[in-house]
Amino acid sequence: MFPRRCQLDAARRPREQRTLGPGLAAELLRRDWDVIDTVRGSRRTGLHDLAEASGGRLTVESLEMTEPEQVSALRDRLARRTLDLLFVNAAITRGDLPIGEVPTDIFTEVMITNALGPMRVVESLGPLVAPTGTIGVMSSDQGSVSLNTEGGQDLYRASKSALNQLMRCYAARHVEDTRTLLLMDPGWVRTELGGPDADLSVEESVPGVAETIERQQGKPGLHFLDHKGQVVPW
Repeated sequence: MFPRRCQLDAARRPREQRTLGPGLAAELLRRDWDVIDTVRGSRRTGLHDLAEASGGRLTVESLEMTEPEQVSALRDRLARRTLDLLFVNAAITRGDLPIGEVPTDIFTEVMITNALGPMRVVESLGPLVAPTGTIGVMSSDQGSVSLNTEGGQDLYRASKSALNQLMRCYAARHVEDTRTLLLMDPGWVRTELGGPDADLSVEESVPGVAETIERQQGKPGLHFLDHKGQVVPW
């Protein structure tokens, strides 16, 4: 039985949401996973400190996932690796404006970062995942069309809905795939993005995300679940 290995892509997380990625990396290390995580650029982050303390079980790669050539370069560097889990975590928000007031450049930036970039990583690195492995993407219940009864956060909601739809397209093109495909809702988490009134701390959300990932292993098909393992309506 080969060691469990996972790729956590954290390249395009904004400053306010970075705690989710390192938190998940630390939780997976605690659960005896070997982890490859990514950061933007070459600057030192808390992930590097975590890697130094991990005894070689966490390695940090550089990646800007909105740049296709960097995604390809990472795939080449990992070409001889087999991953049990590919988990892509990327999200930004640029304010709460009605969609008609959103500048075109902001619309493009959010859609590329939250939907196109993650799916490029899935398409490129997906072949490295073992037949019994898992491909997961961090989504949100704000991407649920049926749950949107209050409105607000138009662009962020639309970007997460687009991500969900693109994962559905990926699943449809790989209908014979034996791997688990996950869209994960971590809950409303108290980061700068989530705000101080959010329901969950990172420490409360991340263990549930990791537990759900582990429990879904070996269950092929696409699943949209929250950090408690409950189904999120489309």
